[in-house]
Amino acid sequence: MTEVNPFPLVRMVDVERIAQREGEVRVEASEAERADLARFLKLPAIHSLTGEFEISGNARRAKVKGVVKGRVTQICGVSLDPFETDVEEPVDLEFAEERDNLSPEEIERRKIDPPDEILDGKIDLGAVTSEFLALGLDPYPRKPGVDFQPPREEGGEKSPFAALGKLRRDD
Repeated sequence: MTEVNPFPLVRMVDVERIAQREGEVRVEASEAERADLARFLKLPAIHSLTGEFEISGNARRAKVKGVVKGRVTQICGVSLDPFETDVEEPVDLEFAEERDNLSPEEIERRKIDPPDEILDGKIDLGAVTSEFLALGLDPYPRKPGVDFQPPREEGGEKSPFAALGKLRRDD
């Protein structure tokens, strides 16, 4: 089964080469890739994006550990002002090829914590970088120093419960 990476950042790593040279792989998004990914993630801008990974394993099973770092512009949920923020997200993934002849123990383990699939003998570290950037984004971004202040009516009650407080007076 071949799955298509929906992200515009693609960096395919051949798992056959992992067995030959374990080590570090760095993914750095180009300006065009960052612009495409920003549109995909509905961000005003991605200023920098890198993934630094340690890869170990073999052609059937690989471990990817590392970190994704980026600098993005988000829109403040309170003031609606754009602001820049840093994203740093740790990565710890297992990849395995899809196999039909798995042991019963492996089948049970994959039900609990399924590995990502090695597709056509490759791992897409661009997709990993994109996914972990998306995971690291604050879903309710707030510009530093901006606090939410609920609107108040002039001369009105200070709290929706203030009227209830008047009814409960024991005077």
